Amino acid sequence: MKSLASLAFTVISMLSLPAVAGTGSWHGYLSQGITQSVDSEFMTDDGDITTELTELGLNGRYAFDQRVAVVGQVVYLDGANRYDQGLRLDYLFVDITLPDIAKWSGHLHLGRFKNQHWLYSATRDVPHTRASAVLPQSVYYDGFRDIALGSDGALLHLNRLTDAGSWEVNWSYGRSRISKEQTKAYLGVDARGQAKQDFVHQFSVYWQPPSMNWRFGVSLLDSDFRYEPAPVDNLFKGESEIFRTMVSMEYYSENWEISAELIRERQRDTGAFAPNYINSRISEGGYVQLRYLFNDQWSGLVMRDTYDLNRNDRDGSQLMEQTGGMVPAYFGYMDTTTLGLRWDMAPNWRLQAEHHWVRGGARVKGLFDPRTQLSTHPEWRMWAVQLMYWF
Repeated sequence: MKSLASLAFTVISMLSLPAVAGTGSWHGYLSQGITQSVDSEFMTDDGDITTELTELGLNGRYAFDQRVAVVGQVVYLDGANRYDQGLRLDYLFVDITLPDIAKWSGHLHLGRFKNQHWLYSATRDVPHTRASAVLPQSVYYDGFRDIALGSDGALLHLNRLTDAGSWEVNWSYGRSRISKEQTKAYLGVDARGQAKQDFVHQFSVYWQPPSMNWRFGVSLLDSDFRYEPAPVDNLFKGESEIFRTMVSMEYYSENWEISAELIRERQRDTGAFAPNYINSRISEGGYVQLRYLFNDQWSGLVMRDTYDLNRNDRDGSQLMEQTGGMVPAYFGYMDTTTLGLRWDMAPNWRLQAEHHWVRGGARVKGLFDPRTQLSTHPEWRMWAVQLMYWF
């Protein structure tokens, strides 16, 4: 924590440098809410209503000249049971503007870069740029928030404007740190060793027609993880290989907007639970989200999200059988219907409310935790009300 605080102070100090050395800008946000999950501990324990819905962030950019800048963000998060509470450095990278080549303009990000590959991957960290406090979990699983938001490595971002429309291409390679708490959430409370990500390799391409009211994209992800057991451990050395394919779509009109993403993910796990353990599966899911703008201040949201842990076991019966009944069948899927309402009460102020009705528990954090299995019912719900200010 001391090193992270020191790094945060460095970022803030750089943003305060005099304009003589270059140009700097900084922005921030504060968000506080109340939330509850009923018949599940996805958000809160024992069905309690809690104020554990806090987000504080400071981000900035300092340009040394027209081609080189440093960009960073420090945040404090308290998202109840979804991820670890506390301070973190979301990203800190050098942004290099590349010379135009064959009418392509581009940027190279070096350091802890930000994920640019999915529709909301680059905006999920800022509350007022999200459609809801809890994003569709089929794609934006909160248990992977810190891992998916960005990585330590390099990202290449390219753009080109043609008569047929606008093209965007992204490529990145890096890795993310996995905490002890995340290791236990993924592998169970008995895990005493450490899970690590060897690499994550991503590519995406997006196209917008000249009208600019449509946006289509395809993204690919390839990543390897490993588990290194402790000298005395209940688990064994293990590896996971993941390959994800995703298609994305957005449409904008004067009064409404619609977005959708579909995901297919191949995963192969070996070891960890037993020396000869092997498990392969293909997960599928996606969401459709509609936002209607009633006027300049009010808007409503309707979203349907679905996820199956194994496309060949959509009802979860094989999952229950393979785990000897330890994991109930309804942890093999998760279907969510969401209604939301947003009020922009004043410039830079917003009040947002949402309610989620959920069937299944495949995206509840801590799948192998007995407490999670006992506390999550086949059907459950959650809600949140969030007040935001940004500057």
